[in-house]
Amino acid sequence: MKEAQFYEQLDDDKVRCRLCPHNCLIYPGRVGICFVRQNIAGKLYALSYGRISAQHLDPIEKKPLFEFYPGSQIFSVSSIGCSLACPYCQNWELAHPKSRFFKEDPETVIEKTTSKLSPRQAVDTALNYKKMNNIGIAYTFNEPLIWYEYLSDTAKIATENGLKNVVVTNGYLNPKPLMEILPFIDAVNIDIKGFNDNVYKRLGGKLKPVLESAALLKTSCHVEVTNLLVPKMNTDEEEIRSLVNWIADNLGSDTPLHFSRYFPSHKMNVPPTPISVLEKARQLGEERLKHVYLGNV
Repeated sequence: MKEAQFYEQLDDDKVRCRLCPHNCLIYPGRVGICFVRQNIAGKLYALSYGRISAQHLDPIEKKPLFEFYPGSQIFSVSSIGCSLACPYCQNWELAHPKSRFFKEDPETVIEKTTSKLSPRQAVDTALNYKKMNNIGIAYTFNEPLIWYEYLSDTAKIATENGLKNVVVTNGYLNPKPLMEILPFIDAVNIDIKGFNDNVYKRLGGKLKPVLESAALLKTSCHVEVTNLLVPKMNTDEEEIRSLVNWIADNLGSDTPLHFSRYFPSHKMNVPPTPISVLEKARQLGEERLKHVYLGNV
């Protein structure tokens, strides 16, 4: 573990985490919504620092990033925990480990579900993969922005060694920490879950901070957007059109948009998204955007 950045110490050993828009008030011995930032005796610690849940080499298109070094490979690493609570999460074993080990304390859960990999080791592994057309490191699978300290330290070393840093994220981060890490991020796929606050309320968050993150990221790095289309949640045509218009107006018409097909997972078992819904979404997207893709079809 490592002492966390972006928090305030309060009376009675309480702390206020300022990493993401939840701004969790955390009592001694407790963790925030993300599960991996714990108050220990009045100080906030990043429990998952240097701990990974998965690592392997992926095609860059799997992130998905279709317009960033297409045909290349990317060394992918993940940890555990998440800042949102999507009932359809396809990586829920990593994002919500407390669902599996709910009786265990966070440190025990992390020990059981992860192994050690220091920032230097992550970079060395990525460098060894360069002979296999690897361009850098992708922080992915769970929500990597709650892994902030590790991501930041690793990304800085990777940049010094000529590697690219890719983040696959829900974008739920406060502006200050995002600004500080921007110089070390080369590409992002940001998952905009839906284009109204009712969707985000079901996921335990708000839309506005995600849009602010997307706009800020676009000023500094390559950005692609994913929208997982979930029946009875975010497939209304007017909502899709609003998302497309926002991307075109705020991120640019050259910003790639990936409409992805939902399949039953975690706590949601409604049938998969009809192909016709994705085809209509692509049609709406192509009214204003140059690069619109369908995924999971």
